Amino acid sequence: MLKALTRIFGKGEEARPAPVAELPAVERPAASAESQDKPTRSPRADHKASKPPRSDKPKADKPPRQTPAASPKAEWKPEDFQVEPEEGKTRFHDFALDPRLMHAIHDLGFTYCTPIQAQVLGHTLKGRDAIGRAQTGTGKTAAFLVSIITQLLITPPPKERYMGEPRALIIAPTRELVVQIAKDAAALTKYTKLNVMSFVGGMDFDKQLKQLEEKYCDILVATPGRLLDFNQRGEVHLDMVEVMVLDEADRMLDMGFIPQVRQIIRQTPYKGERQTLLFSATFTDDVMNLAKQWTVDPAIVEIEPENVASDTVEQHVYAVAGSDKYKLLYNLITQNDWTRVMVFANRKDEVRRIEERLTRDGVSAAQMSGDVPQVKRIKVLEGFREGKIRVLVATDVAGRGIHVDAISHVINFTLPEDPDDYVHRIGRTGRAGTSGTSISFAGEDDAFALPPIEALIGRKIDCEIPPAELLKPVPRHS
Repeated sequence: MLKALTRIFGKGEEARPAPVAELPAVERPAASAESQDKPTRSPRADHKASKPPRSDKPKADKPPRQTPAASPKAEWKPEDFQVEPEEGKTRFHDFALDPRLMHAIHDLGFTYCTPIQAQVLGHTLKGRDAIGRAQTGTGKTAAFLVSIITQLLITPPPKERYMGEPRALIIAPTRELVVQIAKDAAALTKYTKLNVMSFVGGMDFDKQLKQLEEKYCDILVATPGRLLDFNQRGEVHLDMVEVMVLDEADRMLDMGFIPQVRQIIRQTPYKGERQTLLFSATFTDDVMNLAKQWTVDPAIVEIEPENVASDTVEQHVYAVAGSDKYKLLYNLITQNDWTRVMVFANRKDEVRRIEERLTRDGVSAAQMSGDVPQVKRIKVLEGFREGKIRVLVATDVAGRGIHVDAISHVINFTLPEDPDDYVHRIGRTGRAGTSGTSISFAGEDDAFALPPIEALIGRKIDCEIPPAELLKPVPRHS
C-alpha cells in the first residue's frame, strides 16, 4: 500500500532524518493554486487592510499575558529529565525541542515516542506536510501538537495581529474529540505563553466568543460547523494560519463535513504557505484525493490498526440470547467488582434503557449519546474520569476521541455493524501500551456482524458460552 500511495504523490518516502540539531523558521515551498476549491485572493497585506478595525479589542494597551506561576520547588532544568537511549526506540530528546515543551512532556510522563510520533515528527519538525494513518490511542494527537508548538515557539508572532487570528488550526469531527485535543494542547503549552481555544457546537456561543475578547488565539481547535459560525460572523480570521491539522478525515467524510471543511480551507493561506497535517484511520480513495488537494509533497506514515486492536486488548465474545444480555452485563460488572467500564450499544434508546436499569439495580452509571446536551456530556466524562461514575453507557458518539485512563473493560452490548467502529470501541481500553479487555455479546440479532470484524482485525475470536453464574437473575432492588 505504501508504494501505491507514494506513487500518487510522485515521490518516495524519504529516509528518516537524523536528530534535528536546529529547527529554523520554516520556509514553505512554492506551490500551484490550491485546486479549484481555492478562490483568487488578494495579497495578505491588502487582505489585512480590508478588514474593518476592531477598536473594541485594542492591542496596544493590552497587558502582557501572564506566565503560569512558578512552582515553590526548585526550578526545573532539562537535566531533570533523563531518559536513557534504548535500541529500537525514539526519545523526545532525539528531537531538538524547546525546553519549555520538554518540561511539559516531562510532567506528562512521556519518555519514548510511540511509532506514529517518532515517524511523523521526523518529517513535520522540518516543515514537511504529512499524512498519517493511525487509530485513536496511538499517540497521534501528541505528534501533531508537539509539531505545532515547536513551530509557534520558533517563529515569533506577527507584529500586526488581530485578536481572532489563530496561528494554528485543528479541525476535528466531534465535540468530545475537540475538547480532548484542547485539553492535551493546554497541558503541553503550560510553560509557554501560547493560548489554546476550543469552539464546539452545543455550548454557549457568547462564552466561547468571550475568549477572543480576552486574549490572542494561538492554537484553535474546533468542529467545522461552529468554526464556520465564528468565521462568517467576522470573529475569526484564518489568513494567518501557519499549521493546519485535519484529524480523523475519514470520520469527517462519513459525517458529511467535507463541504464545510472546504469552506474553511478557502479562508486559510495557500497550501504552499502553510503546513498541513492530515490524519485518518483509513486511507480510502476519497481521503487520499482530499490529501492530494490540500497538501504539498506529504510524507506518508502508516501505523497498522491491527497492532492497536489485538496486541494490547484481550478480546472475548459471549454467545448469548438477547433476553439474557442484561443479566450477563450486570453479573459481569458486579461479580468481578469492575469500577471503570464502558458499555457500547448501537441505538440511543438501547443506551438509555441500559443506563436506567443499571442505576435502578444499584450500579452507578451514566449515558453518553447524541441526545445528551454537551454541558452534561462534559460533566459525565469528568465524573467517569474521577471514578464517581462506574459504568459509562454510550453510542458510537463516544467511540472516538474519548481518552479516559484506566478503563479496564469495554463491553459491546450489541456488536457494531461497521467493523471500524469495533476497533474504535475496544480502543478505549488497552491504551498507550497498557493491557485491557473487551467482551462482546453476540445474539441472534447481531452475530452476523462478527465475521467482518474478524476479517478487519485479521484473527478469529472464539465464541464462548457464558458460565451459569453469569446468567443468574438480577436481584430485586427496592
